[in-house]
Amino acid sequence: MKLSQPIVEMKNIHKWYGKVRALRGVSFEVYPGEILGLVGGNGAGKSTLVKILSGVISPNRGQIFFDGQEVNIKNVGEARKLGIETVHQHQAVIGDRTVYQNIFLGREPVKSLGPLQILDHEKMRKESTRITKKLGLDISSPEQEVRFCSGGERQGVAIARAMYFRAQLVILDEPTTALSPKGSKQVLNFASQLKDEGVAAIFVTHNLHEVYPISDRFVILERGEKIKDIAKDEITENELEDMLVT
Repeated sequence: MKLSQPIVEMKNIHKWYGKVRALRGVSFEVYPGEILGLVGGNGAGKSTLVKILSGVISPNRGQIFFDGQEVNIKNVGEARKLGIETVHQHQAVIGDRTVYQNIFLGREPVKSLGPLQILDHEKMRKESTRITKKLGLDISSPEQEVRFCSGGERQGVAIARAMYFRAQLVILDEPTTALSPKGSKQVLNFASQLKDEGVAAIFVTHNLHEVYPISDRFVILERGEKIKDIAKDEITENELEDMLVT
C-alpha cells in the first residue's frame, strides 16, 4: 500500500540534446521503503532520467519534489545532501583504497589533536565493520583493499556507503552489469535489505529476471516516454517482458 507522500516525485521531465528528445514529459514517484523497477530497452531514457535525479545533468523542463518540497538538484553533492545516493554499473569504488576508505570517500570524519584536525581512521574502521556486517557483506577486514573484493562485494561497499550516510533514496543503475550470477544475487540481496531498512530504491535495468522478484512496482520507458506504471501484483513477469519486446 502506498504511503500518502512519496519520497521523490518527478513531474513532466523533458530532456533534449539538440534535436534529439531523450525524455518526453516523464512523470513518476517513489515511496519510502519501495523498490521501483525502472525498465526499458536501450535508448528508452532510463539513464538520462536517473542522471537528472542524481544531479549529473539538468532537465530542460519539469519539476522535482523531494519529501514534498520542490528542489533544484544542480549537482551530485546537492543530491547527496538531500539523501540521494547512486550505485553505478561501473562500481563507484576505488580499487587501491581500503573498504573503509571507500565507504567514507569524500566524507571522512576528523578528530582534534591539539590545534590540528586529523582523519579519524579508528572511527572509520569501526563504523565500516559495523555497517558491512549489518549488510551481510562478508569482508575479512575493513582494511582490505577493494581490488581484492569480488564484483558483488564491490557493489556491496557502495551500498554500505549509502546505508551508513542514511540515504533516503538509492539509485541502482544497472548494478549487476558484468557480474557473475553469484555477484548479481548478492546485489539483489543488498537491495532487498535497503527496503527492510525503509530506504526507497530505484533499480534501473533491462534484465527483468533479476528485478522482477524484488520490485514492488514498475515504470516502463520507451523512446523517452513513460508507457506504463504498474504494481507488481497487477502484472506477471511474462506480461512485463511482452511489453518490452512489442
